[in-house]
Amino acid sequence: MKKVLISIENNNLKLSYKNHHKMREDLINTNIISDNELIFGLDYLKNNQKIVSLFIKELCEMKKLTKVVIDNNELTSFLLPFFKNISSIETLEIKSDETITFTICEEIIASNYIKTVNCYNIPSYMLEMLDRNYIKVESRSEFFYISNFMQENNLIQYSKIYYKTNVRITLPLSEEDRIDFISFTKINRYLKNIRISSFIKDDIEFLLKTLKENHLKGVLIQIPGQIIQDNQVEYLKELNKNWKKYHLKCTLNYSEDYLKENIFKQLIINTMKICGIIIFILVGSVIAYIGTRNYIAMKKVTSIQENIEQIIQSNVLDSNIKNDDDHIIKNNYIASLLAINEDTIGWLKINNTNIDYPVVKGQDNEFYLKNNLYKDYDINGWIYMDYRNNEKELNKNTIIYGHNMYYSGVMFGTLHKVANRSWYTNDENTTISFNTMYETMNWKIFSIYKIDKTSDYLMTNFATEEDFQNYINLVKNRSIHNFEIEINNDDHILTLSTCTGDNQRFVVHAKLIS
Repeated sequence: MKKVLISIENNNLKLSYKNHHKMREDLINTNIISDNELIFGLDYLKNNQKIVSLFIKELCEMKKLTKVVIDNNELTSFLLPFFKNISSIETLEIKSDETITFTICEEIIASNYIKTVNCYNIPSYMLEMLDRNYIKVESRSEFFYISNFMQENNLIQYSKIYYKTNVRITLPLSEEDRIDFISFTKINRYLKNIRISSFIKDDIEFLLKTLKENHLKGVLIQIPGQIIQDNQVEYLKELNKNWKKYHLKCTLNYSEDYLKENIFKQLIINTMKICGIIIFILVGSVIAYIGTRNYIAMKKVTSIQENIEQIIQSNVLDSNIKNDDDHIIKNNYIASLLAINEDTIGWLKINNTNIDYPVVKGQDNEFYLKNNLYKDYDINGWIYMDYRNNEKELNKNTIIYGHNMYYSGVMFGTLHKVANRSWYTNDENTTISFNTMYETMNWKIFSIYKIDKTSDYLMTNFATEEDFQNYINLVKNRSIHNFEIEINNDDHILTLSTCTGDNQRFVVHAKLIS
C-alpha cells in the first residue's frame, strides 16, 4: 500500500513516497505520527486534507520551517493543496528531473504563500505565469552555448536568462554573440544594464535595435568613458535623442584616473546639488505638513461650529428657567450646548476676528489645552475659563485661555489682530462680547500687550482694593496703547491670554461696561 512520508531534513519539510514501510497490524488503517516523521496513507490524505493541513501547519510553525521539498511531479500535484494556507512555507523544491506541469503551475499560484520555486525545467509560458504572480523560479536544467556572451554572463539556465538584470558584453560581437543576444532578449524580462568593453558604433546600434524589437525598455548601455573621443560624445548625444522615445540610453563610465583628477570638482558640484535637493524637500515637506495640519484643524473646528449651530436651533430652552441654585438662565442658546458638554459656561465673540466660540470650564487649566468641545483629543484644544473663576458670581478678574493657532486662524489664532493699530483705533472693535448663561455682558478693552512668560497677570481675586488698583496700574503700563479707560474698585475685568512663542504671552484686558 502506497504511503506518503513527511520528514524533516536540514530544516526543510521533505515529502516522498514510502512504498515498503512495514506497518503494525493494528495500524494498517491508521497513520504513524512522531516529531520527526509522519506517514500517511493516500486514502487517508484524500479524506482528511483539512486535518492533515492543520497538523502540517502546526509542525512548520513549531519547527520554523520555510521550505518544502517534494520528490516528484505526481506527489507535488497531489500535496500542494495541503499547503494553500500555510503561510510559513515560502519555497517549493521539486527534486525529480522533470519538466514542471501546468497543473502544478496552477496549484503554486493558488497556494497564496509560495514565493520561490526550484525545479528541473519549466516551459517559458509557465515561467511568465508565475512571474506575473510575483513567484520566482530557479531551474536546474542547463543550456549549452558556444558564444562568448552567454559564457561570460554564466547564462546556462533558463531562469537565469529570464531574471538577469545586468550583463557584460565584450566587443566586437561575433556572429554567435549576436544570435545568442537576440535569443536572450526574447526570453529576458528584467534587464536594466549592459556594460560593454569598447566603442563600436555598429555593435552599439545592433544592441539598441535588438532591445527595441524585443520590447525591453529602461535599459542603460554603459560605455567606458576613458576610451571616448570628443566626436564620439557628440555621436552618443545624438544617439540618445533618437532612442529616448524607446526608453533606451547610452551613458559613460569614467576611469579611476579621470575620477581622481576631477573628484574635488565633482564632489563640490554633487554636494551642492544634494544640499539643494535636501533643502527643497525639507522646505516642501514642512510647508505641506503645516498646510495639511492647518487645513485639517480648520475643517475640524468648522464642523464643530456647524453642529453647534444645529443644536442651538433645535434645542432652544424656555426663557427665564431657573437652575438648581436659583440662578435664572437668560441666554438659552448657551444653555442648549449643555447637551454637548456640561462644562459649557459662556460664549466669547470679538469683532473682526475669527473668535466666536462657546467657552467651557474644566476641573483644571490643562484638560482643554488638548481636548475640544466634545472632550475629544484635539491639538486645537478649546476656549476655556480659568477653573478658579465663578461663571455665576463673577470674580474681579475673569480669565479666558485659548491656543494661538496662528496659521489656521482657529481658537485664539486671530487674537493678534487686536494689536494692529488699524484694529484697536476702531472703537467698535474694542467692545468684546462675553456672555454666560445668566448674563449678557459687554467689555471694553483697556490694555493690550506681549510679555515674557509670567503669571503676575493671572489673578482672579484681590485681598484689598489697593491690591486691585496696583494690578490695574501694572497691566495698563504694559499696554501698547493708552485707551484712557478708568477702572474703579467696583469694576470687574476680563483677561484673554494666549501664547506667542514658547516663552511669551499675548494678553488683552477689558472692563465690564454693561
